[in-house]
Amino acid sequence: MTTSLQSVETLTVAGKSWRIYPFNKVAESFDLDRLPYSLKILLENLLRHAQSNFVSDEDIRALAGWNPQAEPDREIAFVPARVVLQDFTGVPAIVDLAAMRDAVVALGGNAERINPLSPVELVIDHSVMVDFFGDDSALQKNTAIEIERNRERYQFLRWGQKAFSNFKVVPPGTGIVHQVNLEYLARGVFTREENDLREIYPDTLVGTDSHTTMINGLGVLGWGVGGIEAEAAMLGQPISMLIPQVVGFRLTGKLPEGTTATDLVLTVTQMLRSLGVVGKFVEFFGPGLKNLTLADRATIGNMAPEYGATCGIFPVDQQTLDYLRFTGRSEAQLELTETYMKAMGLWHDDNTPEANYSHTLTLDLRDVVPSIAGPRRPQDKIPLTDAKARFERSLSDYQASRRNVIHSTAEGNFASEGGGTATGQQQSREGEVAVDYRDKHFSLKHGAVVIAAITSCTNTSNPAVLIAAGLVARKARSLGLNSKPWVKTSLAPGSQVVTEYLQKAGLMEDLEALGFYLVGYGCTTCIGNSGPLPAEISDAIRQGDLLASAVLSGNRNFEGRIHAEVRNNYLASPPLVVAYAIAGTLQIDLTTDPIGYRDDASPVYLKDIWPSNEEIQQTIQTALEPDMFTRTYADVYRGDEHWNALPVTESQRYAWPESDYVRKPPFFDDMPAQPQPLQAVASARCLVMVGDSITTDHISPAGSIMPNSPAGLYLQQRGVTPADFNSYGSRRGNHEVMMRGTFANVRLKNRMAPDTEGSWTTWLPGNEVMSIYDASERYRADGTPLIVLAGKEYGSGSSRDWAAKGPALLGVKAVIAESYERIHRSNLVGMGILPLQFEAGESAESLHLSGREIFDIPAITADTDKLTITARSPEGNGAIVFNVKVRIDTANEFNYFLHGGILHYVLRNLAENKS
Repeated sequence: MTTSLQSVETLTVAGKSWRIYPFNKVAESFDLDRLPYSLKILLENLLRHAQSNFVSDEDIRALAGWNPQAEPDREIAFVPARVVLQDFTGVPAIVDLAAMRDAVVALGGNAERINPLSPVELVIDHSVMVDFFGDDSALQKNTAIEIERNRERYQFLRWGQKAFSNFKVVPPGTGIVHQVNLEYLARGVFTREENDLREIYPDTLVGTDSHTTMINGLGVLGWGVGGIEAEAAMLGQPISMLIPQVVGFRLTGKLPEGTTATDLVLTVTQMLRSLGVVGKFVEFFGPGLKNLTLADRATIGNMAPEYGATCGIFPVDQQTLDYLRFTGRSEAQLELTETYMKAMGLWHDDNTPEANYSHTLTLDLRDVVPSIAGPRRPQDKIPLTDAKARFERSLSDYQASRRNVIHSTAEGNFASEGGGTATGQQQSREGEVAVDYRDKHFSLKHGAVVIAAITSCTNTSNPAVLIAAGLVARKARSLGLNSKPWVKTSLAPGSQVVTEYLQKAGLMEDLEALGFYLVGYGCTTCIGNSGPLPAEISDAIRQGDLLASAVLSGNRNFEGRIHAEVRNNYLASPPLVVAYAIAGTLQIDLTTDPIGYRDDASPVYLKDIWPSNEEIQQTIQTALEPDMFTRTYADVYRGDEHWNALPVTESQRYAWPESDYVRKPPFFDDMPAQPQPLQAVASARCLVMVGDSITTDHISPAGSIMPNSPAGLYLQQRGVTPADFNSYGSRRGNHEVMMRGTFANVRLKNRMAPDTEGSWTTWLPGNEVMSIYDASERYRADGTPLIVLAGKEYGSGSSRDWAAKGPALLGVKAVIAESYERIHRSNLVGMGILPLQFEAGESAESLHLSGREIFDIPAITADTDKLTITARSPEGNGAIVFNVKVRIDTANEFNYFLHGGILHYVLRNLAENKS
């Protein structure tokens, strides 16, 4: 394919010539000066691939002539420069590639055709759990358990690192993928040298984690995709997308004293959620940018999934270069980045004209106030002044719900593994339980903070908030304050650099004095790897039916995510996490009530221990040095003695040894060489019927595996004891565990089994309440296809491919929802599940659907935009007929669906090339 719009020029940097693709010819017909920064990155991507079969002149013109107010309807292809994985989502991706090697051979192809075509970097960061805490042996013990628990997974990844080209693994104990990406993996600009071709272009990526957007703070365009899409991208498939609307977010002013970047991002999240930016890009601009550090920008970029945007990007400017230099990037790379960005008109400074946007919001940073968010959604910001009242309202709602909900069956099935009653523990009165723990006697009450965790990529990449947490600990310690004995405290930084500068500042000792010992480098509490609560605390929560709380410096707090026994979870800045550990309860107004008392009984208030911005900055200047980054990342792929002691097998095809962690998935079993014609979904039954804001945490297996759950019973039948269950995330390479854990969240309320919580449904032919997995097996035996009925924002949250893979294995053929979150809708298509959307103003409730009907869904074609569904009464006395929109949004997506999924499409294409 030829194009009249592509320009090719040579850029010489340090005596070396590079090919670039400037906007010259496009600019002859279109005014690009006010095209948003992110769209210019996409435009360069199209121009560079203009000779391919997936880019046309019409695509380039549509993007260059972008109408800010137009609803997205033009499909374009995006080819990321690289792919980033974390181990929870990365292991199943590599498992699929290994299975595809077997399948392509079965179809007559060459196994080595299944190989990443662009750089793929996997950071092992999701497997460490907080089993031990509160002393200086926690890190060593947690690390040892991590290696032992995950030995089979890690051996598989070491095989993959040998078997696949363009694939690197950052071993466990290094840091969180997004912080490692920010501090080391990101290039600023990407270079490619192949034969006589030498190109330079923007660093772009997709990642198998929602918070891949953290890299947007560095001006790098990238976002989270499902593992399914990432696998296709690795294998050379472009990411198919609609040209998005772009929302501009103008920042002015400067953060006031006493506020942090966490308070800012919670404010931004609430504002953008209120506006509605799902499927849109967000760009930050304005005079306030110069008052935000690169780490502050990364904090805001990180939480794009929480405010619903595809990305939340900042432009490349001098501050970007300063950060790259400070974190140890070479001067040659810096020169390449600056020269290229300026040559392409992608550099931002005071003279850069303001872009046109689909909508513009403005925030004066001076209006930001200390805040937390919760108790179960990150967009639900609460000013610190209102936190106590909001908790009390939540407690009132909880107590009312406990009087109304029949939960004995669900509680029995998903009880804590602790069991029993603590010695010396007795219930004294409603909402209060007496506890003896670690030689201390106290009463545990509603609102008790039982987890206080400094964790997550959102904040541990930002020295300002971590230094602030250390200074709060230092001041509190000097006044004789300590964390309450019932609080499980932990520090899990995103990088080894963090502990280096905390130690240099002398703040580690202060944090440890309050119980915040280092527990590991990686994602912990924020993804449900909080580990067990002490048995005495766990028993007290159950015995008193207490509304316990967690406070964490994370980005996710969805129901059932943090800990099965902790219902209220609040996001907060690291210094506020320390403050709440000292207070020990949400039933306190930290802005007016004493946080504790000195030995002489005089009160201490939060303002007495809160550091000034000047103190924080002075400490950063003396404690943080560039060589900390160069030392930390000097040999980043090497790993420690535990990692290197793992055996490595070298073969092009995986041997699939007996394992409960890594099993060959059934997705490609008996796959024909050509796709079969699409069929109607006839006489389907509803497996799950849910309301609004059902997240991938509700759908995809996550957190702890309970002994009496279908997954727990399966593992015990295989000889695995509950103590060795590990987490669902660690077993994502085993489809048998994952399909049994799908829709198994302890807080799931499935209307097909009223008055229950957890993995329950009604098997309709016999009107029997049973586990969702068991019901699906009965439907499978009957040859009955299944559907899901849902409300708004179905599939919001983390980019989990198993939220689509699991339902597919359970026999779900279609989902009918009021609206979808971007990644999950795409993943449904990628697994051959048909996403359908109720017409505007309609819902299952408005149509009076009970879920007990028998559903008939016609077959679709490439041109099908709407369908008419018939929901027949099982008694044969009538039917509900309604229209839905088919949410297969692009032609490429239809091709994927036709083949039964995106991987099947890629596999068949690769099998045709036998070489």
